[in-house]
Order: sequence, then C-alpha cells, then structure tokens
Amino acid sequence: MSTHTVEQAKTVDIGRVLDEGAFTGFQKLVVCLAALSIVMDGFDGQLIGFAIPSLIKEWGITRNAFAPAVAAGLVGMGIGSAFAGLFADRFGRRLAIIGSVFVFGLATSLISLSPDITTIAILRFFAGLGIGGALPTSTTMTAEFSPARRRTLAVTATIVCVPLGGMLAGLFANLVLPHYGWRGLFLLGGLLPVAFSVLLWFVIPESPRYLARQPHRWDELRRLLLRMSRAVAADIRFSDVREQTTHQRAGFGALFAPGLARDTMALWIAFFMNLLAVYSAFSWLPTMLAGEGLSPSVAGNGLTAYNVGGVLGALLCALIIGRFGSRVPMLLCCLAAAATALLLRSLDVASQTTLLVVGIGLHGLFVNAVQCTMYALCAYIYPTQVRATGTAAALAFGRLGAILSAFAGAIVITQGGASGYLAMLAGAMLFVFVALLSVRKHIPRATVVPAHLKKEHSA
Repeated sequence: MSTHTVEQAKTVDIGRVLDEGAFTGFQKLVVCLAALSIVMDGFDGQLIGFAIPSLIKEWGITRNAFAPAVAAGLVGMGIGSAFAGLFADRFGRRLAIIGSVFVFGLATSLISLSPDITTIAILRFFAGLGIGGALPTSTTMTAEFSPARRRTLAVTATIVCVPLGGMLAGLFANLVLPHYGWRGLFLLGGLLPVAFSVLLWFVIPESPRYLARQPHRWDELRRLLLRMSRAVAADIRFSDVREQTTHQRAGFGALFAPGLARDTMALWIAFFMNLLAVYSAFSWLPTMLAGEGLSPSVAGNGLTAYNVGGVLGALLCALIIGRFGSRVPMLLCCLAAAATALLLRSLDVASQTTLLVVGIGLHGLFVNAVQCTMYALCAYIYPTQVRATGTAAALAFGRLGAILSAFAGAIVITQGGASGYLAMLAGAMLFVFVALLSVRKHIPRATVVPAHLKKEHSA
C-alpha cells in the first residue's frame, strides 16, 4: 500500500483527514478489535441466564431468588456506561476499552468461586460496570477510526455484535455446562475476555482524534498516522477545526451547552424508551407467548426471530442512513415498530403461529434498527471531547428503561396479557418517535465527494 504524505500546511486538520480519507486496512483492524470487544460484552452479559437453571438445581432455590443478581448486573451496567465515558474523554478511549473488558472478564471468572447468591450479585454488579463501559467506548473508538461515509455502518455493525455475543454464549454454554457445570462456565467464560484484554493492550492504539487534543502526544499521533498510510512531517501541528472551534467545554456539563442541550435530552428519552422496549422483549417475550398457550419451543422461536430481525434491521437501516441521512429512516422505523406491535394484537395466537413469529421478527427488525443506529447518531451529534461522555450518558439513562422493563413487563403481562404487553411496546416506540423528531442535528444525507478530494485523500 502506498503512503500518502499530508504536508500541505503547517497545521493538519485531523477531522478532515479522517472524515474524507481512505478506510485503510489498519483502521479496519481497529474497528474489528472494537467489535470483538462488544462480542465479548454480549457473551459475558448472557452467561448468567444459561447458568441459572443449573444453580437452581444444585442449590435447591427458586428462580425469584436470582432477581437481586440480575438487577445488580443491570445497575452496574448503568453506572459503568456513565463513568466509562467520562474516563474515556479524560484518559483516552484505549484504556477505557481495555479496562472495561478486563473488569467484566475478571468479575465473571470470579463468579465460579461464589458460595451463595449474595456473592454472585456483588460480582455481577462489578461485571456490569465493565459490560456497561465497553459498549460506549468501543463505539466511540469505531466512530473515530472510520471515515464519515462509512461511520454509520461501522458503528451499527459494532453494536449488533451484542446479540452475536449472546448467540455465541448459548453455543458455549451447550458445550461447557454438561462437562464442567456452571462454575466452569463462568471461569472459562470470564478468562476469554481477560485474555482478550491482554491482546488489546499490545495491539489497539489510541484514537487519533483524542491524540490531536493532546499536544504532548503528537509524536504518537504521527506514528499512528504513518500506520494508517498518512505520513506527516515532524514539525506538523494538529487541530480538529470543525469540533474544536464549535465546542470548547469538556466534561458532563458540556452535554447541556448551547446547541447540545435539546439533542441531549431527546437522546436520553429515546434511549430510555427504546431500551424499555428491547429489554421487555428480551426478558418477557417468551413468558408472554407461553402465557398464551404456546409451547416452549415456539416461545423460543419468537425471541430468536426478534433477534435475527434486529440484526438485519440494524444493518439495513445503517446502509440507508449512510445514503439518505438519519431523520426520515429512523422516524419511519419507529412508526413501523409501533404499527407491527399493534397489528400483532389482532392475530389469533393459537391458529396463526407462523404469522405471529414472522410479525415478531419484523417488530424486532424495526425496534433494533432504531436502537443500534442511535449510537451512530450520538457519534455525529457530539464533538470529540465529549463524544464518549455523551454516548455513555445516553446509554446510562437508557439502562434505567431496561431496569424498569423488569418490573413493567411482569405487571403488564399479569394485568393485560398479550394485548397489554404489545400495547406497551407500541407506546414505547411512539415515545421514541417523538424524541427523535425533536433532535435537531440528525446525520445529513450523503454528499458526493469531489474528484480532486478523492484523489487528494486516497491512500
């Protein structure tokens, strides 16, 4: 690969170099490493669900006894999401990702030594801190290593690694549980991300946009740009013109600075209601279907269809947003998610099972299309110095919706059955529609890059 020299001026605009430049092999490697971090995130996050049946049998306790452990993990995720962003914007994305993966891997492996549920709950809380921190910092790293034209797809592809990790956890559990039990499941399942965090320490670099704001680390940035096939002279200075001139404040308070406050509040509401809908499906969809008289296998097929539809919807929506911008596609997906939930209420569950499963898949497609692409919207709305904080804060607030779903789902299903449950999902997505409609700074339509710029920034 040829090396392109960026020496036209004494100051290089790192934002323009990254946004308009080529997507080199090294950049793709970093994005893949960030995505693998999310695979590990989804993997460890799902292990507790596969272990609970074995724990119930071995310890002779009820399913409800595990509610504190499940809740502790969700609370940890919310706290981890909030503080990891602040850490990443202060000390760098690299350390935040490595630390998050190491923490949830170590805490998960230590669960294998637990003598009681209280110990599991404490360790799940610490695992949640890492699981919650990995997602916003990894998506921020992906966004800052991807050119603008590929950013939405790259960030969304990173987010959909969460259900991919959950699928791998299921396969892993089927292999490990029969031979090594739940202790072996947590031990091996935790050591995998610990080993991966060691690999990240030696391989993954710091974000170039973060380094551009650290003059004492510009030599490191020059070496990084060389690995990205963009060599610069030793006396070159760096800036991020678009973002550094627009927003000077950093930290949590900057999320409510003029020009950002409205979008911040809208994103928080959108994340809250969207995660309420998503986790209501993860936690209660099989229970709702079983309550309608369907077999456990059909109930499981409903959740599988929801997840498969979610992966497809997220990727398709990301492709569409990359070309047409985010406002119209995301709003249409919100309305389609609400509509499919309401249409499912009219089905005869007993005689229209196939149509029901297909409809659930479509609902999952639209809901997750919105959820996953909202991370790309965060990456666009927030400038470099608060990007990780902004994404993490939105996700942390959204985790409250996930926690609420644990109680709301049970109440609604008990009092209103399938009809009430589906109405709740529809209502949540209508709230998301209103919130995203009020966002002012949506991702714009793609523009054609002039030929001379393509030539100038090609590697």
